[in-house]
Amino acid sequence: MTRLEGLHSRTLVGPPRLRPPDARHRPRRVAMLSVHTSPLHQPGTGDAGGMNVYIVELAKRLATIGIEVEIFTRATSAVLPPRVELAPGVLVRHVDAGPYEGLAKEDLPAQLCAFGHGVTQAWAGRQPGHYDLVHSHYWLSGHVGRLVAERWGVPLVHAMHTMAKVKNAALAEGDTPEPAARVLGETHVVRAADRLLANTQKEAEELLRHYGADTGRVAVVHPGVNLERFRPDARGVEAGRAAARSRLGLPQNALIPLFVGRIQPLKAPDVLLRAVAGLLEERPWLRERIVVPVVGGPSGSGLAKPEGLQKLAACLGISDVVLFRPPVGQDQLADWYRAASVLVMPSRSESFGLVAVEAQACGTPVIAAEVGGLPVAVRDGVSGVLVPGHDPADYARALYGFAADPARLARMSEAAVRHARSFGWATAAAATADVYTAALHERGLLAVASRPARRDPARGDRAPVGRGVGAAGR
Repeated sequence: MTRLEGLHSRTLVGPPRLRPPDARHRPRRVAMLSVHTSPLHQPGTGDAGGMNVYIVELAKRLATIGIEVEIFTRATSAVLPPRVELAPGVLVRHVDAGPYEGLAKEDLPAQLCAFGHGVTQAWAGRQPGHYDLVHSHYWLSGHVGRLVAERWGVPLVHAMHTMAKVKNAALAEGDTPEPAARVLGETHVVRAADRLLANTQKEAEELLRHYGADTGRVAVVHPGVNLERFRPDARGVEAGRAAARSRLGLPQNALIPLFVGRIQPLKAPDVLLRAVAGLLEERPWLRERIVVPVVGGPSGSGLAKPEGLQKLAACLGISDVVLFRPPVGQDQLADWYRAASVLVMPSRSESFGLVAVEAQACGTPVIAAEVGGLPVAVRDGVSGVLVPGHDPADYARALYGFAADPARLARMSEAAVRHARSFGWATAAAATADVYTAALHERGLLAVASRPARRDPARGDRAPVGRGVGAAGR
């Protein structure tokens, strides 16, 4: 039996069920690494996106179940304080590694040694066993994570978020492929990690197929959504849509297909614009009642042509119906979701598609490419429509389906809310805590991680009684 066949025969729906009867057996404190983007950054700008939301929400939820989280990220300004309390039990630490500004993500591998030094310096001043586990995000953090986890004698849990081999297999025309150094780096991280967190079953299969991951170390945990922030208006989906449109200055009776995300070829916003142009060419009467908001900023390879999408809209003759808006905060983003008729995600690759679940939680159905984790995030034919491939004509037909059948839009809007309710962060955090527990259990470290804690008078932190994990001469 092959590894993939074995994976299918025991479908991974989460980590091994090793959760003890109470929370004392979970880790007390986790060092979370996010080298290239800070959880304090605005999603939709630069390299900040769904991963930022993921880290923030997961860390907050872990803290509520008794797992303190310290997030290490690279300092991008000289005026940033060394430590910022993001929430009770969640601390962000800024690490000096390279120039504060003007450093592209592609330049960061050269700064990983400096970043790793900063992380170990923070650890050096603590009691032995201060961190029970390392959780790294994205391959750059994984490189640092495997080194510091080995030095501290603790498990490494890693989340890929995206994979070079998967992205390179789905490149848009003219997009820049991920470098061989990243492929090699990801391979090393996969081999070193005690546990690999995959967003979906498909991502787990990709880890096995492309990187030779060990099935016993891969756990599937679906990301969550903040259901308190992203929810329908209390008066109902239709009333909420009208109110949100009024607040945003949008016409009440328009068809509003919304794009939210970083402006780069991978996210394929051009497919939406080409679909709208094709739709208006076939049905010119729709021009009077369609508005296409694009909410986000250039990122990645999109930075090479920051005005490229605006120029495409002009070339297609649809500048009059497209609204370009900069990234917005989470509360205003929820209003954009509520105001939209439908969210459009023609991405060429998505490890999950958090934006799709956020929109559905607000009562907005989704038209999405049938790639990556989007078939999990969107229930095809119920809470939205999945489109095979990236032909703008297919997206145009899907859009017209909503324009021509208001009853279908209303039906899917209600179903979208129901579907999104299964993606709460409380569930994701509990499942992630199970992964942590399994990794500690495998290392024989549960007894240490579950020891009673005492105050560290130098900081006010809680430190384990006795030597604990990571002590010299362990």
